[in-house]
Amino acid sequence: MTKLERHAEQLAALGHVARLSLLRAVVQVGSEGISTTDLQARLDIPWTTMNHHLDRLVSAGLVTVRREGKFAYHTADYPALRAVTDFLWEDCCKHGKAAAKGKASSGCCG
Repeated sequence: MTKLERHAEQLAALGHVARLSLLRAVVQVGSEGISTTDLQARLDIPWTTMNHHLDRLVSAGLVTVRREGKFAYHTADYPALRAVTDFLWEDCCKHGKAAAKGKASSGCCG
């Protein structure tokens, strides 16, 4: 799979209100993660719908899941999220070229 195809898959996964809401909730709790039970209580999404959407986020590589006994904890894959946002800004800020790490970019990104 090319970088373009991978990012298209990830962006498509974010193209649903439930998945975007789930991702935001997962990001907000930080690196400890959040259980499926707590996500369901927080967002009031039916279990089967929520599990379907979580599976899509995991499959797209934006969320990771770890199991502890009967519980599943979801954590944002921050490097993957950063790669998607970097990809979106690449053409605007760097004209399609990767910038050296740690260097501030010019143009529309400030």
